[in-house]
This record gives sequence, structure tokens and C-alpha cells, in this order.
Amino acid sequence: MRGMQLLGVDFTSAPSRRKPITLAVGRVQGAVVVLDRLEAMPTFEAFDACLHQPGPWLGVFDFPFGLPRELVEALDWPTGWAPLIEHYAALPRAAIRDTFAAFCASRPPGRKFAHRACDGPAGSSPSMKWVNPPVAYMLHAGAPRLLAAGVDLPGLHAGDPRRIALEGYPGLLARELIGSRPYKSDDAARQTPERLIARKDLVEAIEQGRTRLGLRVRLSHAQRDDLAADPSGDRLDALLCLVQAAWAAGQPDWGRPADADPLEGWIVSAALPLPRAEPHGRSARRSLRGVITAGA
Repeated sequence: MRGMQLLGVDFTSAPSRRKPITLAVGRVQGAVVVLDRLEAMPTFEAFDACLHQPGPWLGVFDFPFGLPRELVEALDWPTGWAPLIEHYAALPRAAIRDTFAAFCASRPPGRKFAHRACDGPAGSSPSMKWVNPPVAYMLHAGAPRLLAAGVDLPGLHAGDPRRIALEGYPGLLARELIGSRPYKSDDAARQTPERLIARKDLVEAIEQGRTRLGLRVRLSHAQRDDLAADPSGDRLDALLCLVQAAWAAGQPDWGRPADADPLEGWIVSAALPLPRAEPHGRSARRSLRGVITAGA
């Protein structure tokens, strides 16, 4: 960990000056995470430049790195991570939406979406979800850029070992700290005093290190006020990703479980369950492909 810069990235699939990609930059001193600065990246060009900065650095990024294996096999898409991401990047968003909608339409109520093994323990949305939140589009915008930048994606794709990218999920830590209380919204009508109080409580809990990761965060008075004042919660989410990066930097193999799926990936600090039973037989997958092709 000595000399390694840590990055936490709150991502958006459509960055702008109003809604930029948010970067938290910091380092570890013992069991303390020091937040050096927060940056706004309003364009993908700025994000790409961040990925290309020389290492050593380790970054945790708030977007899915992979799709559920069940979905990939049902669609007969490539089952190697890099070929899958290249295939996925070539699809327009409308085709992604229509294909995933057809997949969901072919499945029974309660099992519409396919999930990665890490979704359950992390409490994250399925990476094939295209609305509320549109994480399928975040994957579409983010993962190909990681591949093109040549960063190292442990367990998924080998790259520059001095530039390490891991998938994170700030909601995992936020729930540990303040439960299910909402603390952010991009909708001005929902930026309530209750959410402001929740952000202040979340900042306090982050500073005190009330998570199972055993790390607390050192903030200045100005940083504390800045984090709480952001109604979108993007700066707080970037900080939570930074904490996950600090934890991963101190773990063997960056905290990646030995049984993590090399196609689906995993989420930092989320314990993976035992491998799941195959939900569909091969013949069922073949018939499902026909349904999806006809509906797409």
C-alpha cells in the first residue's frame, strides 16, 4: 500500500457539468483514510485521462463490470470477459434495452431479471437493469473504457499492474452506517431536510469508521460541510468508494474471493455465496434464445 494513490469514483453514463463523474482521491495512514481532494469530471475525456494517469493507484468504481452469466449464456453472447465487453460495447442502447426487455418478458413473475452472484450479498441492482437505476447503460459506458485504458482488472482481465480497477457499490457501506434511510436525490423536489440530516449522520459515521471494514476517514471541516451539502450524494458516494478502495488495498488479492466468477466479477467487500444451481437446462436456453431473437 505504500505510495499507492487511492481513487473512489461515482459514475454516470451521461456526464455533464450539472451531473459530472465524481472522483475522490486519497490515501491510507494506518487505519485512517485521508481524503485529499474531490474532483468533478464533466466529460468522458476527463474520465479517460484519469484512467491513463500513471500508477501506482487502485480505484473503486461505482458501476457494474460484468453481466450475469445466466443472461450471457441465454443470449449466446461471448463467455470471456473481454470479448463480451467488446460485443456489448458495439450494441446501441436501444438494442440493449429491447434485448433485455425480451429476456425479462420470457421469465415468470419474481424472476424477471438475472442476477450476478454478488448482487445478493451486496444488495445491488442487477447489472442488466436499464431503468431506475440504468446500471446496464453505466456498464455500457464504463467497462469498455476500462478495457481500452489497459488497466488491471483482477480476476477479469490482465492489464497494467500499477493501475488497478475494482468494482464497488457505495450503497453497501451506506446501509451499514445509516440503514435504509434515503440520503440523496437528483430531483430537487426530493432534496428534503430529512435527507440532509441523513447525509450529516452518514458523514459522522464514516469519520468514526462504523463499518466492518475497520477504517475511519479523516476529513477537514470544509470537506465535511461540502459532503453534507451535496444533495445528489455523488461526493459521498465517491468517498464511500474510496473507503472500499482503502480496504481492498490491504487485502490479499485485493479482497477478491477465490470463487468469484471470472465473467460476472464481484463487488468489493461483498461476501459471495456458494455457487448457485443452474436454473435452466441447455435445451431451455436454446428455446429462450429463440424467444429473445423474435422479440428483439
